[in-house]
Amino acid sequence: MKHRALFKLIACYLIASITMFVLLNYFGAKRLNQRILQEKVDMLSEEAQMIAEEYVTPYYRDATKLSDMMVQLRSVDRLLGTRIWIINTSGLVLVDSEATSAAKGTNVDYVTPNFLDRLLENGYLSDVTFQKLMQDEMLVAAHPIYTTYRLRGYVFVFLPMQEIRKVGNQYLDIVNICYLIFQLVLLGIFTAIYWITIEPVRRMTKVTKEYARGHFNVPMKLHSHDDYRELAEAIKFMADQFHGVDEAQKKFISNISHDFRSPLTSIKGYAEAIADGTIPPEMQKKYLDIILFETERLTKLTTNLLTLNSFENTGVILDIVSFDINEVIRKTALTFEGICTKKKITLSLVFSAEESFVDADMGKIQQVLYNLIDNAIKFSNADSTIDIKTEEKGSKVFVSVKDHGIGIPKDSINRIWDRFYKSDLSRGKDKKGTGLGLSIAKEIIQAHKENITVVSTEGAGAEFTFTLQKAVF
Repeated sequence: MKHRALFKLIACYLIASITMFVLLNYFGAKRLNQRILQEKVDMLSEEAQMIAEEYVTPYYRDATKLSDMMVQLRSVDRLLGTRIWIINTSGLVLVDSEATSAAKGTNVDYVTPNFLDRLLENGYLSDVTFQKLMQDEMLVAAHPIYTTYRLRGYVFVFLPMQEIRKVGNQYLDIVNICYLIFQLVLLGIFTAIYWITIEPVRRMTKVTKEYARGHFNVPMKLHSHDDYRELAEAIKFMADQFHGVDEAQKKFISNISHDFRSPLTSIKGYAEAIADGTIPPEMQKKYLDIILFETERLTKLTTNLLTLNSFENTGVILDIVSFDINEVIRKTALTFEGICTKKKITLSLVFSAEESFVDADMGKIQQVLYNLIDNAIKFSNADSTIDIKTEEKGSKVFVSVKDHGIGIPKDSINRIWDRFYKSDLSRGKDKKGTGLGLSIAKEIIQAHKENITVVSTEGAGAEFTFTLQKAVF
């Protein structure tokens, strides 16, 4: 990408440079020479008019001598760097400012009627040469000489074309110097564009490739404060998110492998012991019960994984109905009667109203209640009480499950909703938890657009509370 972008930048620079050079040195030079030529033509035309009116007309009126007129014309010649001819209507040169004496009577065959007509019609002629008299190409302008409404002749004022080209080349040299200076500035601008645009992209591309290889600790260093900095920060944020997902995936695989391996090891070991007769027949029922227990544990884990996977793929699909949440709590509590009796735990149901109807998915809310009560039992001490309450507040019904067990450490409060997270396996009262129950509960409550929270004091228990929309009849 770097090479492609750099190539495009260099190509743009070369195209801009060549285009400007051609414009300046062809079209610009042509236009400049035309402008200089026109200025010289105007100057020669004004000079010819001035000479005709101030110097030549008095001569034809016998107000001045030919020698005096010659001196005046030579002065103008030296001052302007021109050559002046006075010719009659027949094309004879009467006066040549560069002649040592009057050139009267000199026949210049080149001043033909055709040449004179073209000169008077156009106002000027360029690249004119008169062999023997003028070897260089000349620019000539003419002006007629009138006395008493009579045409006496013409004033020709010549200027070497070399002088005009010299002035044009001088201007063009100045333009080219400015062009070279501009090229240096343009090179600096393109270099700055490279460092502002391509170089940050190159750095981001390099670091992004490292992220793609899994090297998420590579820093994204950009010192600018522009859109590229924002893009770099976005890429870094995305990389951090991918890193988090990668770590979560590794942790997920580790946790699920552990949770599957433990019961499978027990099942395999006890099954092999029964099969090879290591366990006597009178002890087999005990170990078959353990195998069934571990099988149920695997079934529950698989069911929870499938549930969460369905939530991710299709979202939590709800079947909203109106039902009495108190009645659902009573039925759910009955399913724990056996384990509560075994662990000497009492479920205390406290309802603010005899009936509290809510609009929700009854099956999924029952699953939330089951997960919360099951979680409370796992972390409750023997001979303790679990309080399950409902309370109506405005348009909401608040449902809480509170145990008086070991509680949740402060550093684990925000992580208990993560899949497979277990604050401390050694602190639980049993080992069959999957770490998925609270994740499923949160997914279901959030799908209802409601909230679920937890308040806990380590060593004093935890209280989970979620809200539901109260039914309106």
